[in-house]
Amino acid sequence: MSGIYIHIPFCKQACHYCDFHFSTSMKKKDDMVLAIAKEIQMRKNESENEIIETIYFGGGTPSVLTLAEINFLIAAVYANYAVAENPEITLEANPDDLSSERIIEWSKSKINRLSIGIQSFFEEDLQLMNRAHNSVEAKKCLEEATQYFDNISLDLIYGIPGMSNEKWKQNIETALRFGIPHISSYALTVEPKTALNKLIQTGKVAKPNDEVAQEHFAVLVATLEANDFIHYELSNFGKENYFSKNNSAYWLGKKYIGVGPSAHSYNGISRSWNVSNNSIYLKSIRENIVPHEMEILSITDRYNEYVMTGLRTIWGVSLERIGTEFGGEYLNHLNKQTRKFLNDGLLCIENGILKTTPKGKFLTDGIASDLFFLNLE
Repeated sequence: MSGIYIHIPFCKQACHYCDFHFSTSMKKKDDMVLAIAKEIQMRKNESENEIIETIYFGGGTPSVLTLAEINFLIAAVYANYAVAENPEITLEANPDDLSSERIIEWSKSKINRLSIGIQSFFEEDLQLMNRAHNSVEAKKCLEEATQYFDNISLDLIYGIPGMSNEKWKQNIETALRFGIPHISSYALTVEPKTALNKLIQTGKVAKPNDEVAQEHFAVLVATLEANDFIHYELSNFGKENYFSKNNSAYWLGKKYIGVGPSAHSYNGISRSWNVSNNSIYLKSIRENIVPHEMEILSITDRYNEYVMTGLRTIWGVSLERIGTEFGGEYLNHLNKQTRKFLNDGLLCIENGILKTTPKGKFLTDGIASDLFFLNLE
């Protein structure tokens, strides 16, 4: 077992690009904390004989919780599971929640890693995305958080309409000045049913440009690698010993339990996901039912997932594992589908491991989909 993911479905306000499950009303927060603790207890049999190595508070915005609420949920995990001696316990936080007092409070708790949603250090970008914090708060929270936490990650978004390569590089360099050991960075994507999609459709905001995003990605990789960051997953860069253990577990196919509304779980054989509705979730937990749907993963599903996650990481896709775990038909399919990408210099094979080249890295997801096995059982 790798870990437990705890989804906190509350935010102060809705970011224009976000399609995650959350509510901006805090009315049910107390009930939700109790329900999540109950789900943690209800599902303890899923991890018999397994060790919990990571606890991750995601969302939503987990930093809207009080320290007492966070400690209550951590205690619920410890009471019901075998937890490793020094687990990675991450709290996602927004800069506007990171006052000096709260940072000091959290530093005295079991939380030992912060993941801070900066997104940009420029005011106009934050306003475009409808973030709850401003540029001054972004820098101030990092100044203070780095005094109390060694293990900090921050998020940055590239491909924002109107952002030049130079301005994007300034964003990265501002982050580097704080000595942050881990950076997650994502292209701005337009999801249906988001405010950003509506703003683009009505002509109020320009549509993100793929060529600009690709240029930003190249700047990101070059700048961070020049500063001793290891590009260990498509969107993640860490100094040595600072890779996210929680996220690495997902990419390496380890088991995890997701609790709270909309949280996903994986046990190596099946994947399940909780209902994305706070009221239904609360009612079900009161009735001692975990409100989830489940799918049993076929061998084809597992092959496709391994190819997708493997190609996104420095660990790549083991051709030997494809042959032994999935069989000759899948290995032959993979060898056939990779020829074009190997010839074009987008993929390479090193010691029996299939990886993307620097040239192919930005195109990873598209390449992976071309390697999928589509004759579903």
